[in-house]
Formats: sequence, C-alpha cells, structure tokens
Amino acid sequence: MTKYLGLHETIDLHELLSFKNLCLTKATMMSGLAQDEELKAILSADVTTGIQHIQQLQQFLTERREAE
Repeated sequence: MTKYLGLHETIDLHELLSFKNLCLTKATMMSGLAQDEELKAILSADVTTGIQHIQQLQQFLTERREAE
C-alpha cells in the first residue's frame, strides 16, 4: 500500500479510525442487548469486520513514512 501519506491523508485516516472505533463499540454493545438470533449474527459479523478494518487502518498509520 502507499507508504507516503500527506497530512490531509493522515488526518482522514484518523477520522476513519475514530468512526470505525465508534461503530465497533456500538455493535459490541448492541449485540449484548439483541434478543433476535439473526440480528446477533449480523452484529457479530460486523464486529469481526470492524476489528479487521481497524487493524488495517492502524497498519496504514504505523507503517507510513514522511514524504520527501
């Protein structure tokens, strides 16, 4: 992936990371409250996908280099 990110791209990644963290928190909390099994399965799949997305975003932020 891209190793060089500008300031604007870095800020965009931080915004996406914050949004995904909020979505993950909400899906996790709601899955504990859901009584319908199908809804629980959907929320569980969303949690799994959300964790993967957060890990990818963190990887983009930690493995980037400053543009020369």
